[in-house]
Amino acid sequence: MNALAEIYKPQHLIRVVTATALFDGHDAAINIMRRIIQDTGVEVIHLGHNRSVQEIVDAAVEEDVQGVAVSSYQGGHIEFFKYLVDLLRERGAAHVKVFGGGGGVIVPEEIRELEAYGVTKIYAPEDGTRLGLQGMINHMVQALDFPTVGGFDFPFDALTPDNKRLVANLISAVEAAKALQNGHLARLRAELAAKIGRRRVPVIGITGTGGAGKSSLTDELIVRILHDLGQVRVAVLSCDPSRRKTGGALLGDRIRMNAIGSPRVYMRSLATRGSATEVPEALADAILTVKAAGFDLVITETAGIGQGDSSIVDLVDVSMYVMTSDYGAASQLEKIDMLDFADLAVVNKFEKRGSDDAVQHVRKQVQRNRKAFDRQPDEMAVFGTIASKFNDDGVTALYHALMDTVGAKTGVRFETTLPRPAGKTSSSKTIIIPPERVRYLSEIADTVREYHRQTRQQMQALRRGWHLEESAQALAGEAPQLLARLTEEARTSAETLDPETRRVMAEWRDVKDLYSADELVYTVREREIRLPLYAESLAHSRIPKIVLPRFEDPAEIYRWMRAENVPGRFPFTAGVFPLKRADEDPTRMFAGEGDPARTNRRFKMLSANYEATRLSTAFDSVTLYGFDPDIRPDIYGKVGTSGVSICTLDDVKVLYGGFALCAPNTSVSMTINGPAPIMLAMFLNAAIDQQMDAFTAQNGRAPDAAEHEKIRTTVLSNVRGTIQADILKEDQGQNTCIFSIDFALKMMGDIQEYFIRNHVRNFYSVSISGYHIAEAGANPITQLALTLANGFTYVEYYLSRGMPIDSFAPNLSFFFSNGMEPEYTVIGRVARRIWAVAMKHKYAGSVRAQQLKYHIQTSGRSLHSQDIQFNDIRTTLQALCAIYDNCNSLHTNAFDEAITTPSTESVRRALAIQLIINREWGLTQNENMNQGSFIVEELTRLVEEAVLAEFDRITERGGVLGAMETGYQRSKIQEESLYYEALKHNGGLPLIGVNTFRDPHASEDQLSETVELARATDEEKQSQLQRLAGFKQRNATESAAALQRLQQTALSGGNVFGELMHTVRFCSLGQITQALYAVGGQYRRNM
Repeated sequence: MNALAEIYKPQHLIRVVTATALFDGHDAAINIMRRIIQDTGVEVIHLGHNRSVQEIVDAAVEEDVQGVAVSSYQGGHIEFFKYLVDLLRERGAAHVKVFGGGGGVIVPEEIRELEAYGVTKIYAPEDGTRLGLQGMINHMVQALDFPTVGGFDFPFDALTPDNKRLVANLISAVEAAKALQNGHLARLRAELAAKIGRRRVPVIGITGTGGAGKSSLTDELIVRILHDLGQVRVAVLSCDPSRRKTGGALLGDRIRMNAIGSPRVYMRSLATRGSATEVPEALADAILTVKAAGFDLVITETAGIGQGDSSIVDLVDVSMYVMTSDYGAASQLEKIDMLDFADLAVVNKFEKRGSDDAVQHVRKQVQRNRKAFDRQPDEMAVFGTIASKFNDDGVTALYHALMDTVGAKTGVRFETTLPRPAGKTSSSKTIIIPPERVRYLSEIADTVREYHRQTRQQMQALRRGWHLEESAQALAGEAPQLLARLTEEARTSAETLDPETRRVMAEWRDVKDLYSADELVYTVREREIRLPLYAESLAHSRIPKIVLPRFEDPAEIYRWMRAENVPGRFPFTAGVFPLKRADEDPTRMFAGEGDPARTNRRFKMLSANYEATRLSTAFDSVTLYGFDPDIRPDIYGKVGTSGVSICTLDDVKVLYGGFALCAPNTSVSMTINGPAPIMLAMFLNAAIDQQMDAFTAQNGRAPDAAEHEKIRTTVLSNVRGTIQADILKEDQGQNTCIFSIDFALKMMGDIQEYFIRNHVRNFYSVSISGYHIAEAGANPITQLALTLANGFTYVEYYLSRGMPIDSFAPNLSFFFSNGMEPEYTVIGRVARRIWAVAMKHKYAGSVRAQQLKYHIQTSGRSLHSQDIQFNDIRTTLQALCAIYDNCNSLHTNAFDEAITTPSTESVRRALAIQLIINREWGLTQNENMNQGSFIVEELTRLVEEAVLAEFDRITERGGVLGAMETGYQRSKIQEESLYYEALKHNGGLPLIGVNTFRDPHASEDQLSETVELARATDEEKQSQLQRLAGFKQRNATESAAALQRLQQTALSGGNVFGELMHTVRFCSLGQITQALYAVGGQYRRNM
């Protein structure tokens, strides 16, 4: 490994747009890269995840950058990067250099093809190994070290709102002229002033404290302007501070704004560049430029300010000060300079506790500052808003006041048609977790700690009583007085035992009796199950399925029963079922590629040797982000790549065709995230239609209404599977959020309510995932802690909606990544114990509620693109760990998933890993092999303590949602990812075939020649487009009304999922997603 590279010092002011490609969610990776770019002295306009070529090119043109850096991981990269180069050329920005990377999925042959086409550089994993992260960035920045301003003579006649390329370059020119003092500034200002003439263009200045939500509020105001004011064109100038040490800057406002995609909006991000204030020295000239271009309204947003800053007032017509309730004592308001000058004051994040008081305090302070004692405090222009909530009436009230103030101060009046709210604050505070429940994680941690404290205390009482009894027996027939006293002390000691302790010791006696028999007999849902308790080896040894400890000390027995117990008994540390099912391995058949027919064929191949069918579906990124297939290159290239393309009910029926979806040995898992409610509705409809078709075929007629309802009820109560829809981990890790967090959680709650009403018992309403948290870079303890915390957040949210704990807790499941670190041996044990103890002792849940369903996928992060054949060895070890830990299901990754969708052969090898472990590896005949190991017990204790400590840290930040608002989870994941990458690079973490034991004869070209690259074919892509067109045409008369019904249900607070069960019969995924954006609010990206 090379030593750390020296940071390159650029000679020019460099600006770069960073993003992940359309339908890519790996924003943790691109965040790490953009931080290094900033530290190299570059001004970074960060767009975040899931960005189309159009959005990236718009930003590159409007921001007048030297380069764009894009991470493209989900396939379709050839089409994406070529389209990016083409569109930059088409927009007159061919000088903008394109850089990219894909973590190994872009193979050498494709890299050469893209670089020959015009991409400046695609970085491969080998570049990272050779150069290091800083070395890669140095290489990129050197290539970008040139000015974008070629001269200072501009065609001012061509300066219009539509000519955004010219507007952007002219702003750069006035910045450069001012900085260089080259004599051009006065002439440029004169030309701009002449262009403006006597036209009055109002300028609004928005300023406030850092983190107050200025960008979100600005975006919401622009949404209302675009919707309300016809053809008004808006220019937005957003300012962020430059780093004094490096000169770099994070220009982070563009990422927060969804409304700037309109052609009526121009946005430019400006760095302060050492102005020593919150506004750049060139801001006045930038305002002059956009006025001259013909925009009707200018909005400027400053960097976060302190109490004594008010520079923006001198540059604008109307000023607005944005803050939150977190300003300290009311006396602190007397120090805020802007409250003397601001025309409007806003307390944003009004849902926070204390915001009502804050608004009143600010109103009184403004009243005092203005000496307006002849008016009531409520009459002051102070507003309470929730910019993060869709269509917040507090924001709408602010919008009306802003337009009124603009008219009064500038004489330019805009005719508004939006209804004016009666008040000045948000009338409804959307709260997922009630404020009084915000400490739920610390309460859970305290519950678990108290459980262990009681164990230790009762152990002492048991051991003392045992010692007394043993002493009495030893003295039998001797010293009658002493014997009598010992007997009395033993009786007294026994009386101090809790009833629960007595029950546990009685249970131990039952357990010993049960497991001394030849078979275990137990009952599940009134059905008796008999399973053998012993197997015979080839050497004719009698191998027990469950081995009990040989303790004689009752205190040790009690401790073991409380901490471990046998599988299937509280606290379920060793597993939630007494024994594995005889007819069903935990193996999941994972597939997703091309069109539905191709994936259906893969499913049939995978399940051919199994009695039970456990279909696990991976969707392409077009589907994951709620889009329909399209011919646009950056969409078309991703259709059916790295997953199956699904957009209609017809597709789902083809996908699962030939499988009995209601059979007791069929289970379907869908990894879908954002559009999960839509995909689940499609799946349930497909299962119902399958049974309807079977009835028709059997009876020669369609079912009548009563028969239809009976079939529907039977299907819903029998269908098995899970939908991975955990929106919380998506915002924390690999981001595939498409709806706002509150709206997405509302839909998840609607699914659970629908399940309760329709007696859906065998389908998990949400699979709470740690896999993607781990893939984003988290270590095993963080993965476990954040995932359990998210699970308990769903519990608290569902309880707040009035659902009884036993009505939904059994419908929750957990999905974890395995890995190579030692803690992965015990994360299932720790998860099950914490969940069980919390469910029993805090939430009073039933036994079914106490059973955490623990599903595992082997690590994707440990799949390396170098010496990929070694990946099967890593996967085998992880699979062994998962099976030893009695996971409920297991998916083993194929070795070539490091660079492509797995081939048929690699999938066979991945399945063979599980088959060999389950059917050949002798020790798996035993089902509690982890119990009794000193290291496993110690790891269990250490990891549990670390998880509980993390619960306390999250609680200090306001619970899971409060911590998400401050970016705590995402920051923690990224720090751990960087730590891993640093060790990987410097050799501190040996990775065989990656940073040590390298094959001296291997080359990247040989790798790409020997690995089969799975890509969707044009025929498969076209089949999707044709099936979609046919579906839309067939349902053209019903779709509009169905979408309108869905929107009305969402707006009225009804059960969205219940309505989706109707909508999906007539509308495609993309149609539904777009309709829900309008009423639920699109996800707003953040850093």
